[in-house]
Amino acid sequence: MYVQMKIAGIGLDPESKGPVVLLRDVESRFTLPIWIGLLEASAIAYALEGVDPPRPLTHDLMKVLVEELGGRVTRVDVDSLEDNVFRAKIHLAMPGGAQRLIDSRPSDALALALRTGAEIYAEEGVLEKASTVAVREAPEPPGEDAGEDAWKEFLEGLDPDAFGKYKM
Repeated sequence: MYVQMKIAGIGLDPESKGPVVLLRDVESRFTLPIWIGLLEASAIAYALEGVDPPRPLTHDLMKVLVEELGGRVTRVDVDSLEDNVFRAKIHLAMPGGAQRLIDSRPSDALALALRTGAEIYAEEGVLEKASTVAVREAPEPPGEDAGEDAWKEFLEGLDPDAFGKYKM
């Protein structure tokens, strides 16, 4: 079973100072933190902020390639967590009704989903395995317009032992 998620924001891990993308289910029950790379965090942040670069970035190029080939990204799934590594799948609808599943890092899948308007899902087993934090038991994440200081304060308030430290 899959749970629909939204990107709640990006912040910095107070210990490692590395970027973390926070996914929250649409019913605001769970938060799923995924540690990502700096370049991927920038790509996600650009999409969240609606930044239109003068030349296409990698994920913009991926979107154009899929569309030029007649395809469409229909959804992305964070579907696995093995050995502290998250994995994702990009669902493509191709001409003639063909469907394709593409293995991906979650950060790349999320950056592409933001650019294409595709829905984001997490597999329930991944949510359980990652020991997600129920939002009602944790501080409410800042809104999309919140500054870096608000996100830093939010992340510092989370108990890392409550959800473990997982990487992409």
